[in-house]
Amino acid sequence: MRRFERILFSVGIAFGMAAADRGAPRRIVVLGDSLAAGYGVTLEEAWPARVQARVDEAQLPFTVINAGVSGDTTAGGLRRIDWILRQPADILVLELGGNDGLRGIPPTATRTNLTDIVRKVRSRSPDTRIVLAGMQMPPSMGRDHAEAFKAVFPEVAQAENLTLVPHLLETVGGVPGLNQPDLIHPTPTGHELIASNVWQVLEPLLRSQAR
Repeated sequence: MRRFERILFSVGIAFGMAAADRGAPRRIVVLGDSLAAGYGVTLEEAWPARVQARVDEAQLPFTVINAGVSGDTTAGGLRRIDWILRQPADILVLELGGNDGLRGIPPTATRTNLTDIVRKVRSRSPDTRIVLAGMQMPPSMGRDHAEAFKAVFPEVAQAENLTLVPHLLETVGGVPGLNQPDLIHPTPTGHELIASNVWQVLEPLLRSQAR
């Protein structure tokens, strides 16, 4: 079993068994990178698990499946989306692109890959709602690159009619007290704030689908 398959299986069991008593919950799949995978923290501290906690508190019939893989790019997500969709997804949270930006991959390539992921999801699972997590680059990557990268996410969201989290790392990105020493990967407190950023956008969508 490949690494991302082990991650998806283990987290799916952890959340799926916990949700089993609630009947047949709908699935929120997080297709992400090290931010979703919880690099440097436990899976229970990573933001997808903190979103699950909010789902449970709101008594909504959804379970979160964490398909985050550290180091993944939009190209990697495109390669593994077929495997991810072997199980149904009512909502897909697409949280990829940060590693593209940090590696200097042209934003045009990131845009193309994100669009291809969205279209592949829709071709295989037309009823899946897609939430796109917006990302930004630190100024150290250069102003032109940072601005072009930042623009990718709202452009894709508008073109493909997606629900957009404007900036996944709002209030967290680059803040020393909320990130590990690399200033890239959040601390548990940082993950809580990320979950709040996602929840502001996700909660209304979940409530509309739960009716």
